[in-house]
Amino acid sequence: MKAAILSHGYGGQNTAYSFIARSLVAHGYFVASIQHELPTDVPIPTVGPPQVVRRPNRERRVQNILFVRQKLRKKYPRVDFGQLLLVGHSNGGDPAMLFAQEHPALVRRVVSLDNRRMPFLRARQPRVLSLRSSDQVADSGVVPSPAEQRRFGSAVVRLPAIIHNDMWDGATPTQQQEINGWITRFLAQ
Repeated sequence: MKAAILSHGYGGQNTAYSFIARSLVAHGYFVASIQHELPTDVPIPTVGPPQVVRRPNRERRVQNILFVRQKLRKKYPRVDFGQLLLVGHSNGGDPAMLFAQEHPALVRRVVSLDNRRMPFLRARQPRVLSLRSSDQVADSGVVPSPAEQRRFGSAVVRLPAIIHNDMWDGATPTQQQEINGWITRFLAQ
């Protein structure tokens, strides 16, 4: 059985992406959704360059993923935690990209729902799908150019009917279906 780890956006809850989790389970994935922040945690910085001042938050999230992966490998030895599917929204997508850069041998695919700060891995493996909202723009250098997308086999899909804050369980059924449809097509490749 394949393994997927979901990472919520900043201030979100690990249960806020159940429509994606259910779809992944239907496609044969064992799904873990990590609660990265607690109400008692210090808020992420809002002053200074986000790529710099929020890096410790992303690094903590990478450590969370490694910790959860290790614990689940022991508890569920039949699940393949060696070729992860990472799915992350916004500030959950940034650590997914960082994890893939730091531990590419552990990741088979990354699905980013509108990560904005952490540059995509510029490599053929792991494969990357990024679903981009209609209202948020990633920082310069985050999303690969069309030539880089072709070179590395990454897919960047613009969703004109979906804004950044629609990419969770609060999305309409039509929006959820569109998001899951793109993820399903990506997993079938």
